[in-house]
Amino acid sequence: MPGEVREVEKTGKNIEEAVEIALAELEIDREDAEIEILEEGNKGLFGIIGNRAARVIVKEKKRPEKIIRAFIEKVFEAMHIEAEMQLRTDGDHFYVNFHGKDLGILIGRRGDTLDALQYLVSLAVNREVQKRVRIILDVEEYRRRREETLMRLAQRLSEKVRRTQKHVVLEPMNPQERRVIHTALQNDPAVYTFSQGNEPYRKVVISPKK
Repeated sequence: MPGEVREVEKTGKNIEEAVEIALAELEIDREDAEIEILEEGNKGLFGIIGNRAARVIVKEKKRPEKIIRAFIEKVFEAMHIEAEMQLRTDGDHFYVNFHGKDLGILIGRRGDTLDALQYLVSLAVNREVQKRVRIILDVEEYRRRREETLMRLAQRLSEKVRRTQKHVVLEPMNPQERRVIHTALQNDPAVYTFSQGNEPYRKVVISPKK
């Protein structure tokens, strides 16, 4: 299962030794572990009689990076896609960019397949971690290029609305793309924008200011 967490139960002369044995078996560092103490242990009478070992359970922490990679690798295997995965983090944002040949199938029509995969990855990760994170998937900077295209479209259509004094309704877009249009025109003195309709057919409308 994607993001499956490994754990071991170990004993030692004391808690520290038991933890170190567990960390070594899991091959992880202490900051990547959750430690549960089952028995603190003691040296017994005179350090001989009634001696009891310390006992702990050490679990590998559920890290978003690992869950993301495991989930995507499983999807790619099922879709027979070969791609290089680059992952970087910025606070609670995780950016994943893919590189490879013939990755148009991963983008889909105007990014719909990429958006669907991004949604599924977000679900898989956020049901496993305590603090919610945001995940952005991209294919060879498709989203950046698409954003630049939308910004040029917004400027072109705003000029048309200014010239004709008639509103323009754009094609249905996802929330992220609608946000690009709104942001591009938010300081335009001649037009204003708003969204109308229901998902997934919600559209941006550009209207003249009276």
